[in-house]
Amino acid sequence: MRLKVIVHDAEEGGYWAEVPSIPGCATQGDTFEELLRNLYEAVEGCLSVDVTPPPPTVSNARVIEIAV
Repeated sequence: MRLKVIVHDAEEGGYWAEVPSIPGCATQGDTFEELLRNLYEAVEGCLSVDVTPPPPTVSNARVIEIAV
């Protein structure tokens, strides 16, 4: 999966970045290398969602896990 990331210079020094395709996904770093490490963690955290199993009354529903 390829994602576009917008990298900004932070006013207090360092960098901050946002991932427009994932609302609310943003991070920062003191160096560009730290920003990149933090970006991978931020994207992973934003994309990992716990799915609540369906109620027992829905007999034909299934919960599956996919990798993107």
